[in-house]
This record gives sequence, structure tokens and C-alpha cells, in this order.
Amino acid sequence: MKNKKFRHVLTIGLAFVTILAGCGSGTSMSNEADANSGSTSGVRKVKVAYDQASKPMSWLDEKGNPTGYDVEVMKLVDELLPAYEFEYIGTSSDDLLVGIEQGKYQVGVKNAFWTEERTEKFIFPKEFLGLSSAGLVLKKENSKIKNLKDFASEGFSLAPIAANNAQYTIVDEYNQANPDNKVKLKAGDAFTVDVIQWVNEGRVDGGIAIEGAFKKQVADDGPYHNLVDDLVYNEFAVIKTWPLFNKKEQKFADAYDEAIKKIKDEKKTNELSEKFYGRDLFEVLGTVER
Repeated sequence: MKNKKFRHVLTIGLAFVTILAGCGSGTSMSNEADANSGSTSGVRKVKVAYDQASKPMSWLDEKGNPTGYDVEVMKLVDELLPAYEFEYIGTSSDDLLVGIEQGKYQVGVKNAFWTEERTEKFIFPKEFLGLSSAGLVLKKENSKIKNLKDFASEGFSLAPIAANNAQYTIVDEYNQANPDNKVKLKAGDAFTVDVIQWVNEGRVDGGIAIEGAFKKQVADDGPYHNLVDDLVYNEFAVIKTWPLFNKKEQKFADAYDEAIKKIKDEKKTNELSEKFYGRDLFEVLGTVER
């Protein structure tokens, strides 16, 4: 009887040890799976695409790391969203747009302006990301031309702009509001043309450019620095820029809105604007119409 009782206790003990071992094994396998997937339980990894050739908005630094105004603001957003982990994917402007629309990327930054057409393909959050200066590139002898109204009044020719480029929309909106003094707007085949070269060669009288791009190419010892005394950049508008979210990412966009509002309240966007653009564009926010 005693031997039977002993065997019964031994059997129960072995079963208990087996259960513990099984639990330990399952936990280990689960942890290993999490490690292999590169994710932490409860944290969602999202892909943030950026135009890697759009300095100072976004580019790869000399160490191969993503940086620029747009990227650094998104890094601050990431810090405030513990439920998300941002993975930055450098790509081209065209691939970024297609990739977000198709869900390859959850969000993208490319100094993007708002357009009605883009609202059909992407989610625009409530809070904008930053501000960008848009201006006319002109030969120095035409530096008196300060805005689109002056440009149109002179009957000047404008470098072609692709119809799907937001810069085209800016000029088109001006033309619709000023039917008696339109800029000669021509849609180009390519997303962008070499505005600097076209103006310098006299193929056109002027072109639309972003201040950051002009500085990179001309003012800051860029490939066209030899033209620094021949060309001018005359700002005619400061425009809000936005991150573009995939249409299924409304919850993510809402989380972004909460984070970016806090970042703006703390003036961190002002500091980054000063760092990457050489000026605090937020100082003129009260005059921004678009």
C-alpha cells in the first residue's frame, strides 16, 4: 500500500515537472519568435518613406543615416508614440507616392504640398509637418520680378512643370484667381526639369523652385555655384508641407496629430526650421494662405 502511494506521488511530481518544462519551452519559443520578427509585443512597426535626394528636407548624411527637416520631425513624433516603431525607407519621390498609395509604406515625407488630387489618394492629417518657401528663379537682371503677378504682367515664359507636381497647382490656382493676368503655364512630361539650367541657358525667363533646393544647387557651393552671381531666388509664398498617409492609416494619422501638436507647442519645429533652412519659417505662419 505504501509503495502504491509512493508511486502515485512520484507520478504526480513527474507530471508537474513536465508541465513546467513545457511552459518554459513555450515562453522561450515565443521570445525567440519575437526576436526573429524584429518586433516587440504591442508595438507596431511602420515604414516611413522619405525622398533621399531632397536636401535639406530629407536626405542621407555622410554616414548613410536619414536626416533633414522632415525626417527629424518624424523622429520626434516617433519618440512620443510608444505604440509605434518607425522604420525609415529612403526612396525616390515617385516611388514614395506610389508606395504609400499601394500600402508598401504607411506614411511618407517629401516636402509635400496639399492638393485636391492628392486627397483622393492619401490621408492628409489635421496638423501640417512644416513650412516651405516657394520662389521664382530668375536671371539677375530680372530681379525686380517679385511674384507671379509681376511675372505674368511681363509676359515671361515659365519652365514646364509636371501636372502632378504640386508646384503646377500653385501656379494654376493663381491663374484661376487672375484670369486677366495669367502666367504662361505649360505641363512638362517629367516630374521636374532642371530649372536652374533652363533659366541660365535662356530657354525660359524663369522657373518655380523650392528655396532649399536652390540653396543646395547654387548658393551652398552646389553644382551650379558658378551661377551664384547670375541668378536670383525671389520668394513669393511660404507653403505648409504635410506627411502623406496610406488611406487605411487613419488611426496612425490621428496619433501623429496628437504628437506633432505637442512638438509644435514646444517650438521644436521652429528650432529644426532654423537648423535646416537657416531661418525660422514659422515666424511668417500668420501670413501663410496655403
